[in-house]
Amino acid sequence: MEDLLNYSTLPPKEFEKSECKSKLKKFKEDLYLLQNKFYADGRFSILIILQGVDTSGKDGTIRHVFSSMNPTGIHVKSFKKPVGSELEHDFLWRIYPRFPAKSMISIFNRSYYEDILYPDVNNTLNEEDIIHRCIFINELEDHLTRNNVLILKFFLNISSQKQIEKIKERKNDLHKKWKYDKADETAPKEWKEYLNSYNRLINKCNKQPWYIIPADKRWYRNFKVAEIVLNHMQSLKLKYPSKLE
Repeated sequence: MEDLLNYSTLPPKEFEKSECKSKLKKFKEDLYLLQNKFYADGRFSILIILQGVDTSGKDGTIRHVFSSMNPTGIHVKSFKKPVGSELEHDFLWRIYPRFPAKSMISIFNRSYYEDILYPDVNNTLNEEDIIHRCIFINELEDHLTRNNVLILKFFLNISSQKQIEKIKERKNDLHKKWKYDKADETAPKEWKEYLNSYNRLINKCNKQPWYIIPADKRWYRNFKVAEIVLNHMQSLKLKYPSKLE
């Protein structure tokens, strides 16, 4: 059974900042070339899920890892608290249209996992319903995988101290103030609760594996996510069509 408290939020000691940043540059060049082949191949689609506590770096990961890829082949969607008509349907209703078509890459900045995390932390669903959602998500991801959707799930693992530092940045940095919300002040108090909920979620919703990424250092976080995405895309054995119809 996974326990996030056993995972370091810092890079392994053998990794150096300059080397990782250099490799990330090469990974991005490779991803740019590989995306073209991926699109032309037409057999697969990719769903990338980024989860983590507030300020864990989901936006930054998207910006730094995927900026070299053709934007016409990528769709980024951020899922916030459901509102309006979203509340009139089952919890996955708003998600279905966002799954990637063949040759496309969808990146979820937060995802349907929020519909387990938030109710779990705030006790708005009973235990039976939480378990049901976990089972349903496992079955959904199995269904997607059987339909050639490559699912890559990342948990960006930051320490409580790093979260506090990043919230202070939001308050004081001219370019980040727009992100600041008074609710950010409660996030550090809920860090342990959300980590416990993530522990449960990662252990229950694991039909498709999770990648737990040390995220206290941006340079390692970006390097590692890019490396994993690239390795999986290479494993698809992509090919260009043999002839044009």
